[in-house]
Amino acid sequence: MAGGAIISNNGRVEYPGKMTLFVFLTCLVASSGGLIFGYDIGVSGGVTSMDSFLLKFFPSVYKEEKENVSTNQYCKFDSQLLTAFTSSLYLAALIASFVASTMTRMYGRRWSMFVSGVSVLVGSALNGLAENVLILIVGRILLGVGVGFANQSVPVYLSEMAPARLRGMLNICFQLMTTIGIFVANVVNYGTAKISGGWGWRVSLALGAVPAVIITIGSLFLFDTPNSLIERGHKEKAKVVLSRIRGTDDIYHEYDDLVVASEESKAVKHPWSNILKRKYRPQLTMAILIPFFQQVTGINAIMLYAPVLFKTIGFGTEASLMSAVIIGVVKVLSTLVSIATVDKLGRRVLFLQGGTQMIICQIIVGTLIAIKFGTEGHAIVSKPYAISVVVFICLYMAGFAWSWGPLGWLVPSEIFPLEIRSAGQSITVSVNMFVTFVNAQIFLTLFCHMKFGLFYFFSGWVTMMTIFIALFLPETKNVPIEEMVLVWKKHWFWGKFIADEDVHVGNIGMSNSKP
Repeated sequence: MAGGAIISNNGRVEYPGKMTLFVFLTCLVASSGGLIFGYDIGVSGGVTSMDSFLLKFFPSVYKEEKENVSTNQYCKFDSQLLTAFTSSLYLAALIASFVASTMTRMYGRRWSMFVSGVSVLVGSALNGLAENVLILIVGRILLGVGVGFANQSVPVYLSEMAPARLRGMLNICFQLMTTIGIFVANVVNYGTAKISGGWGWRVSLALGAVPAVIITIGSLFLFDTPNSLIERGHKEKAKVVLSRIRGTDDIYHEYDDLVVASEESKAVKHPWSNILKRKYRPQLTMAILIPFFQQVTGINAIMLYAPVLFKTIGFGTEASLMSAVIIGVVKVLSTLVSIATVDKLGRRVLFLQGGTQMIICQIIVGTLIAIKFGTEGHAIVSKPYAISVVVFICLYMAGFAWSWGPLGWLVPSEIFPLEIRSAGQSITVSVNMFVTFVNAQIFLTLFCHMKFGLFYFFSGWVTMMTIFIALFLPETKNVPIEEMVLVWKKHWFWGKFIADEDVHVGNIGMSNSKP
């Protein structure tokens, strides 16, 4: 077949193709799965700081807050039942991600998105109508199922649809939607907290149905990825879709490489055991450690409880919700920075710069809280002092939002070969959800016992993971997914795990390429 794949100056295959309106709109609709995740993160922290919500479902926490029974300000919101409301979502998402892996591989990426939307619709309705804690947590569990399916399928979908040189930008749309979801949830919480009658929290929780409707309806109109279509035997349809998303008929080399990858995939009968093979050790390590490290930055613990955190360190209810809104704006803007730079500067630069910024900010925030509150947790916070705390938390959020936030989803979704891609993404999601669950469940208890030292604790983890990236993550920008094995083979450490005979994916494209 004639074709236009070329070998770039760095020896990598580059396929013909451009950003088309079709692929942009397709990825935009798929990215709405991030709205589900982000809204659920943002809304829970806001409603748990509303007096009417606490009084109805967690009266003991409300009494502790209002009557100052606790001798320490840090411990006001330390309730395992309250944290169970938040953390139950992530435990459900962890379990759902394994079911989603099988569905994603057997039926395609878009049907996993559909299941995600339907589950979140039902969960949002239950939460909005809840009259007791049991119904509230059942609703959260259904939201978790939706998050598990969305986080398993959407990043993979985006990585497979995008041209290699634009994969970072389009994949980070998922994280952009997540940050927009957090921002919208914070704005909604700020508004609903003002509703008289104490039922504003119902509106906040029920509005999670809006992003669910978007992805539920949108998934019915999406095309599945060429990789998934070939894997499931729809080769002619895969050619049509590949031509549309690349904006050219010259797709033969890329198509041939996808077919080779699919044939190898079909030879793998047990992807869950195959992923443990020595040659996949680099990818498996990243699928475990990147989502683990992403969560031990403390980001979701702080995002989940941002209003509660600000309220604890001296902000009023309204001020704490507004501070969370400000943080949401910072995250959205910072994620746009990542979209603009990830395919130019690369993954490693953003990881390392963002990590360094986060370390510095966490140490400063911990020190500011320590100076004012000490270990007793009692102080009157002046407005300038409170603003300084918010500023450095915002700088921390900015560093996360253009590094570990989007890249924690992008890198694992782009490094796995097709035969173990669904299994690999499930591992990524399950590790992420498990650590988020643990964080959500123990954060307020840790804050109670470690006090300002909690920020030093998280900064230590960020230091460790920044060093890990510097030593063990190769640059993956602009590399076609089917050629990713070459990156690992050339790495000083991971190369020893990959035999010469394992480096053959993409040889069709390379041998037939023209300079």
